[in-house]
Amino acid sequence: MLRIDAHQHFWKYDATIHAWINDDMSIIKDDFYPADLFSLLQANNIDGCIAVQADQTEEETNFLLRLTETNNFIKGVVGWIDLCVTNIEERLQYYQQYDLLKGFRHILQSEEPDFMLQKNFVNGIGLLNQYGFTYDILIFPHHLNAALQLVKKFPDQLFVIDHAAKPLIKSKEIKEWNNGIEAIAKYKNVYCKISGMVTEADWMHWNENDFKPYLDIIVNSFGTNRIMFGSDWPVCLVASSYDRWLQTIERYFAFFSESEKQKIFGLNASDFYHLK
Repeated sequence: MLRIDAHQHFWKYDATIHAWINDDMSIIKDDFYPADLFSLLQANNIDGCIAVQADQTEEETNFLLRLTETNNFIKGVVGWIDLCVTNIEERLQYYQQYDLLKGFRHILQSEEPDFMLQKNFVNGIGLLNQYGFTYDILIFPHHLNAALQLVKKFPDQLFVIDHAAKPLIKSKEIKEWNNGIEAIAKYKNVYCKISGMVTEADWMHWNENDFKPYLDIIVNSFGTNRIMFGSDWPVCLVASSYDRWLQTIERYFAFFSESEKQKIFGLNASDFYHLK
């Protein structure tokens, strides 16, 4: 059984670049490199990972690609590229040379919802499929309607919603998020990552039952063919160890069939990102 962590990050900590890491998150004000993750993957029988951008520069993309050269457990990279530039096709042609660069992401959660519907951004998204790139959608629940409008425009483009669109688990708000997830999940080219949810809960006092209503909706909406596990390490460390988050999700899916578990914990990510 191939097991893939479909979402994690690496960085050399810089207070300016990583200004989003506030004092409450001091545990991740540090460097996180492949050697730090490798032992966690081994201990949990994880075969590989997808490294996702945390900084919005092409240098970030290049940094992650360099890490793949000496760490073959990094099975793919989701980098960053400015989709709004006039020479976007030239940049996509350039990055097409890297087999392990699987797709791109912009930190849309920090933008107004309409950002992803502006002409230049939509144009950039529209070019990804012909170069074989996927797109990770990082948003909050109030962005889901705009994301739905974007997805509708590109039925042949593979999209995945990072962190299940960050439902407001701590305050137990679910209705707006539920409606948005059910609507966007109707589009079969859209997948969902079960990642980053623990940091939307009460960091110090969460329990596994907090996630159940949200996981139920994700499974009922996407089915088991379009969801994938991700740790969101090291960000998850502000609320959970790697092991605890993985075990929480494993226990939720414990009574699913073996074939369904194989999809959720590896095969779906492998298919989505065309892993080798």
